[in-house]
Amino acid sequence: MRILVCVKRVPAPGAHITLTADRAAIDTKNLGFTTSPHEECAVEEAIRLVDIHGGEATVMTLGPAEADEQLRYAVSVGIVKAVHVTHPSLTGEADWDPQATARALAEVISRIEAADGVFDLILFGNESADAGGFQVGVRVAHTLGRPVVNGIKAIDVGDSPGERTVTAKRESASGFEVYSLALPAVLGVKEGLNLPRYPTLPGRLKSKRAEVAIHTIEPVPGGLLTEHFANAADPVVNTTVLGSGSAAAPAIVDLIERLGLL
Repeated sequence: MRILVCVKRVPAPGAHITLTADRAAIDTKNLGFTTSPHEECAVEEAIRLVDIHGGEATVMTLGPAEADEQLRYAVSVGIVKAVHVTHPSLTGEADWDPQATARALAEVISRIEAADGVFDLILFGNESADAGGFQVGVRVAHTLGRPVVNGIKAIDVGDSPGERTVTAKRESASGFEVYSLALPAVLGVKEGLNLPRYPTLPGRLKSKRAEVAIHTIEPVPGGLLTEHFANAADPVVNTTVLGSGSAAAPAIVDLIERLGLL
């Protein structure tokens, strides 16, 4: 199988996010960066599928020069090839809109497939950890004319001779929705699909020597505009002292009754 995983460099989940003065971007001076958690699972799944079925896995990102770090991390855990799609307008503080991102990725994917053959499976994270737009994977699939399903928590590729399908499961309120897609196909996977592995020392050394293919591409802006960002309001917690010692007992009993625990 030929599998492609598209990843994105994002601020580390759980970090305290501050904004620039004009609220047009995230202030990244004191932030660490990583791969979106959904996409870490996509990387792990690509490696797992290649281990089972043979072939090779490629990782691709669109981002600034610093996104090379995320590509090399994917190589350190078992991805074979890395592709960096970039442009001088991409910086650590700004992103292209989802339409421009999808167009650029689809164009580079088409270039690679014209030279090396079609990817059987293209994996995206269900959504990125920063923008959470849920758009890029679907737009790329539409541009390439391939079936796509998001929210995937289980993947199984048929191993019968000549069988060109993938079975994908998505959680629903009543259990699982099961999809059978003809390959080539695109899937958006969710965190929990698997447990991503950690890089080994030999893997890290290998990733430092890995050759990363660079594709520079001009952005074609879409119709989506970001007006500004806003931080979520800090939660307000009010604390009421019910009393101290034995004098607090009646108040505690009253509270338990109000909560319906008695």
